[in-house]
Amino acid sequence: MEYPYERSAAVKYAEKWALSRNPAYLDFETLGGDCTNFASQCIYAGSGVMNWTPVTGWYYVTSSKRTASWTGVEYLYRFLTGNRGPGPYAKVVDASDVLPGDLVQLGTADGHFYHSPVVVENSGAGILVAAHSFDAWRRPLNTYLYDRARFLHILGVRK
Repeated sequence: MEYPYERSAAVKYAEKWALSRNPAYLDFETLGGDCTNFASQCIYAGSGVMNWTPVTGWYYVTSSKRTASWTGVEYLYRFLTGNRGPGPYAKVVDASDVLPGDLVQLGTADGHFYHSPVVVENSGAGILVAAHSFDAWRRPLNTYLYDRARFLHILGVRK
């Protein structure tokens, strides 16, 4: 069954934890960065469903019992855009089509994506994001330095 993604719940979670850490999750700040872990937490707050498929799914139980897609930028992209099973699923869209609760992934000119901020607003003022590594709440996307950006619009959730 398919359900709507609760964007407001994802944004509320982002607001609560953007400048701190939820103790239910390991802080990966010193282990390569916490941005995608934070993005996954926000998406989970809006979806309520993990995908328990070993290796290729999307879940977090503990720091050692999780999938790479929970914390890895490219792995999360592959999961969201390729997911045909339970959990959230997404497609790449133009910047004008992202909504609160969606993701932006920032990358280098050669296509290496390294950061996963969460969209909290997309208006005439531009896109505002929340992120970890470095912590941000309502930071304008245009204040980041990056070569490429891909915008992931979460279409819904399967249970």
